[in-house]
Amino acid sequence: MVDEVLLRTLTPQVITAVVRRGADFAAAEDSVQEALIEALRTWPRQPPRNPKAWLVTVAWRRFLDAVRAEDSRRQRELRVHTEPAARPAGITDDTLQLYFLCAHPVLSPSSAVALTLRAVGGLTTRQIAAAYLVGEATMAQRISRAKRLLAGHRFEAPGDVATVLRVLYLVFNEGYSGDVDLAAEAIRLTRQLAAGVDHPEVHGLLALMLLHHARRAARTRTNGQLIPLAEQDRSQWDTGLIAEGMDILQRALTRDRLGEFQAQAAIAALHADAPAAGETDWPQIVEWYDELVRLTGSPVAGLNRAVAVGEADGPRAGLAALAALDPALPRHTAALAYLTERDGDPAAAARLYAEAARAATNVQERDHLTLQAARLNAALRG
Repeated sequence: MVDEVLLRTLTPQVITAVVRRGADFAAAEDSVQEALIEALRTWPRQPPRNPKAWLVTVAWRRFLDAVRAEDSRRQRELRVHTEPAARPAGITDDTLQLYFLCAHPVLSPSSAVALTLRAVGGLTTRQIAAAYLVGEATMAQRISRAKRLLAGHRFEAPGDVATVLRVLYLVFNEGYSGDVDLAAEAIRLTRQLAAGVDHPEVHGLLALMLLHHARRAARTRTNGQLIPLAEQDRSQWDTGLIAEGMDILQRALTRDRLGEFQAQAAIAALHADAPAAGETDWPQIVEWYDELVRLTGSPVAGLNRAVAVGEADGPRAGLAALAALDPALPRHTAALAYLTERDGDPAAAARLYAEAARAATNVQERDHLTLQAARLNAALRG
């Protein structure tokens, strides 16, 4: 057993020692927390003769590793502007273990994401805080709290592959904010995981990220206004990323172990494969949504399926599918507005677009829905 009282007693002394060696306080605290986690893992088998000296040495090494990681990251940013390198970097056993420890079931999703970015991604606390638009002190507390939670639990039950993938998916969906491109960072991390884990869902998630990321340049206008998929300039899509994503997806699907990320990637691939919006294979997309709903039971997948049914079989069929879902679902009103407009009722659609805009939590989405309502109202007046 590890004497946890001893660890708590030594922690302030070790932080002070690391600060005296040249680390700032926040970095010293982070490195000491990592040393404490290592102590809990190794001391039961190999107790040190001098616990304080051991902690200082390990914490200082962790600090130096963090400095080197930050320097390496800055060098990567000089070489790559918006997209990580296509070739996955090598992954060490220690790095792979960190993925699963960061996705430990005791942590909340937000804590797991922050800890993954800090411990595996090599981002500084300041960078993570900027990406999440919170203060550095707040983010430091969140990360330190996550480390303390891990320090109080044994590691026989780390997060499984599904949990790790969910964390990376959350990172990707944060998009682009602050001075850290979280979408690109999620791709980099997932490439590393794919290099060390032979699991079709890992590759399914990587394919999904690449296929969505390929449309990045066409998603918004110069003023930041959202451009719907059907209106995007497809010549701006990154054909290299699309080809890579499709290749990864095909190899994953041949394993015959279908999962939700592979199904989502298959839907994204069908959109990417269409030369124009009018040539999209909507019946096949509906079939993939059927698989996704079967796999996950997700109401959000059901909502997206209803919109796809409206494209494949007409707006009346889409409205019927939508009527079977909970109206309180996020974006339900927006989907209803779209299908109502396609069904030939612009006045009702305008009211629904305005209602959906008031409920939107994303500024870009709110502005887009407001413009749709304004467009229909202007046409009705004219």
